[in-house]
Amino acid sequence: MIGWLDQAGLVPRAVLREFKRDAHSGRLDRVASRARDLREWLRTVIHQYRGESLAGADISTFDVLNRILLEDQRYVQIVRSHGHESPLARRLMRRWNAPDSLLWAIAESVAHLICEEDFRRIKQCEGCSLLFLCRTRRHERKWCSMSTCGNRAKQAAHRNRRKSPHS
Repeated sequence: MIGWLDQAGLVPRAVLREFKRDAHSGRLDRVASRARDLREWLRTVIHQYRGESLAGADISTFDVLNRILLEDQRYVQIVRSHGHESPLARRLMRRWNAPDSLLWAIAESVAHLICEEDFRRIKQCEGCSLLFLCRTRRHERKWCSMSTCGNRAKQAAHRNRRKSPHS
């Protein structure tokens, strides 16, 4: 989970290093278990609503996520602004004082997906079982990654064309 959070850029690296040092306590295992439960809940919601608008969704569908978001410890700080009209800006911060805060970052990202993205653009890769958000103009993307699944599909098609006799 630590590696995935680092790769996704959801949590500052210094915070992840600190929690990794304290991993022997079992607290990270509990958070990872909760994160897997959240992933399975999200997978169910995506499969239920993929390709549709969430406008008709029953709000109780999101109770699992809302309970996690309710635990979050966020606060606002005034910071120096860079490149804005005002020299100061408000920045939303999070207290990273417990391993559960890692789950809150994931839950916030899931909430963003649900509230800000169009579920009609969620597709399943034609090369593997992964789901992805298609942001192409024509919504015609077929693979989660062109460099892996797309490349494999194109190589297979090329091999099939070379095997079949020309008519």
